Amino acid sequence: MSCGARIIDYLDTRIGLRTMVRENLTGYLLPRRINGWYALGSVLLVLFAIQAITGALLLVHYIPFTEQAFDSVQRIMNQVPFGWLVRDLHAVGANIIIVFLLLHLLSVLFMAAYKRPREMTWMAGFLLFLLAQGMCLTGYLLPWSQLSYWATTVATQSAGAMPLIGEPLIRLLGGEAGVGQHTLGLFFALHVMGLPLALAALLLLHLFLVRRIGVSEPPFGPDFQPRPPADSFRHASYPDGIPFFPDYFTKDLAVVCLALTLLMGCVFFIPWIFLPATAFIPADPFSTPVGIKPEWYFLASYQLLKLLPSEMAGLLTQVLAVLFLLLLPCIDRGLERRPARRPVFLAMFVLGILAVIGLTIWGHFS
Repeated sequence: MSCGARIIDYLDTRIGLRTMVRENLTGYLLPRRINGWYALGSVLLVLFAIQAITGALLLVHYIPFTEQAFDSVQRIMNQVPFGWLVRDLHAVGANIIIVFLLLHLLSVLFMAAYKRPREMTWMAGFLLFLLAQGMCLTGYLLPWSQLSYWATTVATQSAGAMPLIGEPLIRLLGGEAGVGQHTLGLFFALHVMGLPLALAALLLLHLFLVRRIGVSEPPFGPDFQPRPPADSFRHASYPDGIPFFPDYFTKDLAVVCLALTLLMGCVFFIPWIFLPATAFIPADPFSTPVGIKPEWYFLASYQLLKLLPSEMAGLLTQVLAVLFLLLLPCIDRGLERRPARRPVFLAMFVLGILAVIGLTIWGHFS
């Protein structure tokens, strides 16, 4: 008997290795009509792992003080071996994560995979999306450039429109009249410790719920019929499905490779899309750049604030929209999941996407 076989036998005796492999890989059956959109979860896992690794490497050289933050980032970019690659992977990767999170959320919405019994799965995933945006916001300030300084100033000052808690919230975020050392220290602590811990906990919960409840069947094809909800817990099973390994794993791997190709293409050829010229100028509180705006994923919210009569109305509208999406499984309780048989939802879905795209473009050019 070979050494590898002895090790496998040892692990099988202790932890039931062969049973674990069978239950989670070769014997784990997925719906036969499963498509590439389901692979976006695996893409996001890989991208989050890259963020964690590159972020840990950047921490070795980054200095979270206003007098040294910008210079430390420039040192990483210009003097540390492959530092430019690590920094660009981290900065560009954050934007790519938001892109794939949006695609993942839209696919779940379109296929109504948020419905019973997957309400908690949707809520955990949506909170992950909000936390990822929080990670981007807090990390955005850390290079202490003109772009990051003034974009953060715009974001923090918008919180002042909230009734009662507006001014205390600005003081909590800034600790002073404007963005300064207190803000940088707070955002640094949140970015490297507070938010990652919360995100990791939510990610583990989301993965547990997906595995425990089971993957939803794509609501397409002439023979698809909505399943009535069970009175007790029932793991979704598909006896005629395809095994996760190797059948679906290869499809998963192909989509992950496509996403990594997109990431590396942006890093090597067009990083300026996410890192404009003002990202390489040190922050100057006494010189406001022309046309400063938040990052692209906040542009729709930013433009909406400018369109409504008051900032408070804009903030309230956005809070209600977030609560609506978070609690959507409790609002949309029908059994029907096929998009063609949900015309009201389909119209709202398309109009919502067009509105966000339109506001984003408007906010970019306004």
